[in-house]
Amino acid sequence: MTKTIISSGHKALVAAMTEARKAAGMTQADLAKVLRCQQSLIARVESGQRRIDAIDMVRWGRAVGTEPRKFLQVVERVTPADQ
Repeated sequence: MTKTIISSGHKALVAAMTEARKAAGMTQADLAKVLRCQQSLIARVESGQRRIDAIDMVRWGRAVGTEPRKFLQVVERVTPADQ
């Protein structure tokens, strides 16, 4: 298993989550307010500097009106079978 935080799956997850936020018409600050966190946390997640756990992924999806499982499906599609 790769030790880098920048895998194809992670890049795809970040892109899907960012796209979902934008499609919801939300700024990073809007999302941070809903999630009760700092905007800088959203920025770090979206820039790939911080990983996100499953609970945060569910909360993010709910906040932007996207089924959280869609994020996982994106990751599954781009992650090689041998990983």
